Amino acid sequence: MIGKTKLSSFKYLLLTSLIIIVVITIYFQNISISITYFLSLTLSFLSVKYGIHIIQSNNLLQNIRAEGPLTHLEKRNTPTMGGIIIIPLFLLILLLTNFPGLELKIFFLFTILGFFIIGLSDDFLAIKNKINKGLSVKQKLILQILIAIIFTIFAWNTNYINSTIAMPFNYEIDIKELTLPLAILTIVSLSNSVNLTDGLDGLAAGCCSIVFCGLGVEILLNNDPSLIAFSLLSFSMSGLCLGFLAFNKFPAKIFMGDTGSLCLGSIIGVICVLTNSYLTTLIFSGVFLIEALSVIIQVTYFKITKSLYQEGKRLLLMSPLHHHFELKGSHETIIVENFWKTNIMLVILGIVLKISI
Repeated sequence: MIGKTKLSSFKYLLLTSLIIIVVITIYFQNISISITYFLSLTLSFLSVKYGIHIIQSNNLLQNIRAEGPLTHLEKRNTPTMGGIIIIPLFLLILLLTNFPGLELKIFFLFTILGFFIIGLSDDFLAIKNKINKGLSVKQKLILQILIAIIFTIFAWNTNYINSTIAMPFNYEIDIKELTLPLAILTIVSLSNSVNLTDGLDGLAAGCCSIVFCGLGVEILLNNDPSLIAFSLLSFSMSGLCLGFLAFNKFPAKIFMGDTGSLCLGSIIGVICVLTNSYLTTLIFSGVFLIEALSVIIQVTYFKITKSLYQEGKRLLLMSPLHHHFELKGSHETIIVENFWKTNIMLVILGIVLKISI
């Protein structure tokens, strides 16, 4: 019964997305939106469908950490590293997209490729070591920050980053050089936030599809022809995520792994930085950020209480937040569906706010 409910939720999300894309195409009178979206959706669906068997035959299978919910033990040996299917598709589309500048396209490509390699290395080591642990948190963070710094400095020196941040009610703030740490923080934090969200079947893929769709619309509302490429890339990524979700929904036939989740977050971050969409992206990504904050708060509270009382205490039964709800007794399909609905409401809120700016 639960599997049937989840399937209905996926079909509802798919149907809603297709209708929205058609409406957006008609409203903005740009057929490229639908072409890009449907092509990406189809390519993703077919690639994942046949790619699962290749991944399985190469024994790229998921290990489950012992500290997680016991119900997740049945997910062991599910094909993983699904990012090796959808991210190369995005990079191919990126190469074919008409960009504002060739240098920017190259740096964009190598930035995402950098996050891809970090995720790939992490997943490969976890599989090789036969435990759900690859690169250390410190190693991943250092590499992510380094790549984000290189990209941000390039974008700043070539005037692809706007230091003026748009606020509600036609108010703007020029934060000048503070744009640099903001951009780096945006890229790295979103990469890790999406990675932390990727803990239930279909959760990260579904939320990413919703966020990318919202980001595509938000960019179109800027009425800036030079930003159209980023809008199309957002719709493309939305389609790729939805195609992947067809096999990642409960019960998942494949996981995206860090190879996918770290990249998806970095793509959101890079597009946000280049289109000056900080405020709306912050709202769109509310689910990701709450998931990340739940981990930060949980760890911080545990360390503080341990230093005070010699015994660490927890605010949540388990972090990230989705695991807390699991241990409270909610089935993961219900949790995922509610997170999707929350994300859709956040995107609507962000679009409404964008219109008011």
